[in-house]
Amino acid sequence: MKKSTLSAMLLAMTISTTSFGQDSTRQKSSGSGIFGKILDAVTQPSAGTAGGLSSTDIASGLKEALRVGVTNGSAQASKVDGYFKNPLLKIAFPPEAQNIATKLRQIGFSKQVDQFELSLNRAAEDAAKKAAPVFVKAITSMSIQDAVGILQGQDDAATQYLRRTSGQQLVTEFTPIIDSTLKKNNATKYYSDLVNTYNKIPFVKKENPNLTEYATNKAVDGLFILVAQEEKKIRENPAARVTDLLKRVFSKQ
Repeated sequence: MKKSTLSAMLLAMTISTTSFGQDSTRQKSSGSGIFGKILDAVTQPSAGTAGGLSSTDIASGLKEALRVGVTNGSAQASKVDGYFKNPLLKIAFPPEAQNIATKLRQIGFSKQVDQFELSLNRAAEDAAKKAAPVFVKAITSMSIQDAVGILQGQDDAATQYLRRTSGQQLVTEFTPIIDSTLKKNNATKYYSDLVNTYNKIPFVKKENPNLTEYATNKAVDGLFILVAQEEKKIRENPAARVTDLLKRVFSKQ
């Protein structure tokens, strides 16, 4: 496809598409840092001489950037203490059962509460090992239109795309792993013992939240926090562009 034709096609897509959810799709510059500058370079009339980016370059560069991000994020999350020692990700006692943790600490069960919370986070770290293939599948299926929308979008547009396209599959993949790990790490037993101990206290409201569902949702949320951080690095930090393709595409600003 001739570059002038490509430019016209992308410009038409940019002007006509309204599904990206914000008026900035009609602006010359999206204000999205490096991604926005790349989009401007290929959608303006002078694009034929403004760096020679093809539609394949755009999509491939963006996909490679996301692969870097999800690989880094998944690897970070799946390390020992990847959740437990990261204050943004650490999974605490279920919010609806915080009164259980508070009361049990007051009567001398702090060690047991801490053991339970550690086990929750170990389960999330174990499940995170399965995240990268799910993300890569979503990235591979990304269309040129998806890529343009992400380039035009806010600083977490790629992360939001991945949440829409892979979030439910991550929940599905994580649930049996977390359930198994919670049992293996004795978290289920710790939790049952803690709840039973709490429920024996006179006049307290009985509690029994779904432990696997809670841990799974928190594990998935934590992954997207890390992916958003990686997306921000790739948008703003040249050192984060670690492959030849990324360097070539992101240098065309």
